[in-house]
Amino acid sequence: MKLLRVGPPGRERPAGLDADGVLRDLSPVVPEIDGDLLGDPVRLRVVREALAAGVLPLVPDGTRIGPPVARPGKVIGIGLNYEDHAEEAGAQIPDEPVVFLKPSTSVSGPYDPVELPPGSTTSDHEVELGVVVGRRLTRCASVEEALAAVGGYLTADDLSERSRIAAGPTWAKGKCADTFTPIGPWLVTPDEVADPQALSLELWVDGERRQCGSTARMAHGVGALLAYVSTLMTLEPGDLLLTGTPGGVAAGRPEPRPFLREGQVVEAEVQGLGRQRTPVVEPALTGAR
Repeated sequence: MKLLRVGPPGRERPAGLDADGVLRDLSPVVPEIDGDLLGDPVRLRVVREALAAGVLPLVPDGTRIGPPVARPGKVIGIGLNYEDHAEEAGAQIPDEPVVFLKPSTSVSGPYDPVELPPGSTTSDHEVELGVVVGRRLTRCASVEEALAAVGGYLTADDLSERSRIAAGPTWAKGKCADTFTPIGPWLVTPDEVADPQALSLELWVDGERRQCGSTARMAHGVGALLAYVSTLMTLEPGDLLLTGTPGGVAAGRPEPRPFLREGQVVEAEVQGLGRQRTPVVEPALTGAR
């Protein structure tokens, strides 16, 4: 299934694409697209049957598409996990995955604006395969068990403000900005992803292709990453894992490096998981929103 959330920010409602690609409102059968749903096979079957019946209300044209899963409890990032990205960064693939955390407030929709941090000069794009947990994992023993706990896959852009990362001492300062994790448009259930290690990833800026890679070049695959991270922290249904980016980021290009600027449009796509399109804007006024 392809599951979505639609409506104004903070007031999204569940939706799904039927077999004809028609967007339908799932509110009559389920309250939310979240960890509770992804971890419940019975409720998922009800959603699947309702979509197949073709009787659910249509979502009106022009309705905003939000993040396809409700705000995650945790957003876990993985660094230096693609051979070509490590090569362009002049770094060695580490023996163990590089793990960092992003706040859930960084999550935004697939067509929402990306807001540059105040004074930004080095904001960078990173197309990634996102994995949403569907079953609780703690100290997972095997890759197979970890893969069986996947609730869905999605397209993600793990944006970074490179100067803040370089300033240290942690990566979090360059990863935590609001809107720095656009996800979607769809959450695709695992039955539609035959092999998560055989997906192409691409990213364009103003129509110019900047990144083109394959999940086959991950140093640590999806199952291995989930199993490893579960030894560090309990993964709960609805948590989001960002699995790393292929080569082609702005920081890996010759000077002058093409970091993101106001007015540009970033498009990111993972094979079978949909394409997002996010305009780049200056930061909104500070204060309460």
